[in-house]
Amino acid sequence: WETQQTDYPRTRADLPNHEPRGCARGASYSWYLYSANRVKNPLVRGRLMKIWREMRKTKTPIEAWTAIQADPILRASYTETRGKGGFVRASWDEATEIVAAANAYTIKQYGPDRIFGFSPIPAMSMISYAAGTRYLSLLGGTCMSFYDWYCDLPPASPMTWGEQTDVPESADWYNAGYLLIWGSNVPQTRTPDAHFYTEARYRGTKSAVISPDYSEAAKFGDVWLNVKQGTDAALAMAFGHVILREFHLDRQ
Repeated sequence: WETQQTDYPRTRADLPNHEPRGCARGASYSWYLYSANRVKNPLVRGRLMKIWREMRKTKTPIEAWTAIQADPILRASYTETRGKGGFVRASWDEATEIVAAANAYTIKQYGPDRIFGFSPIPAMSMISYAAGTRYLSLLGGTCMSFYDWYCDLPPASPMTWGEQTDVPESADWYNAGYLLIWGSNVPQTRTPDAHFYTEARYRGTKSAVISPDYSEAAKFGDVWLNVKQGTDAALAMAFGHVILREFHLDRQ
């Protein structure tokens, strides 16, 4: 296998090293700060901002938000524009007032447990994670796990496997005799780990790729199953049927 000259210690002599782990997305992340598209100020939906500024001329923040929510016409005038853009620049004071007033209104009207949210993952920043979690906790709100944004994975994995997606490291691909790539375009989405895939292929590992498109990963496969979008579940059930029928039931 191929390695880069680094000062990282080797972990196992019989496995490829974790270098190279270059990732174009990670390397370019530092330039986000200098992007012309970087958001440097709070942005609020234009219709809501117009209503809010008008209400704040005569009312306190909580009174203003309560009046907006109590009027179905005013409320609908900005909620119906969701997904259509139309954001305008707001000051930091305006943005924090709107959030605070909305939280206070919700607590008074429905109770603190009706406020929920999640902080950035601890790996990104313990300061950001702790700030949001502490705020929700002190408020009496519901702290969602940052893992919850993975849709049905959090509840499905423990119920199926008995644990929360505890997977082996990518270097272990090198030990595989057969790799099934399903739902992952490894060279594109797992760029730093893709070399383990190619090194396993050089070692003689066979590979099948299930993907509706001829992706980067499909090029590595001995077999490419270009399943139609939305039929993955049916294909998985067919696999299970063949395994149980031909290699289990019929051999009993």
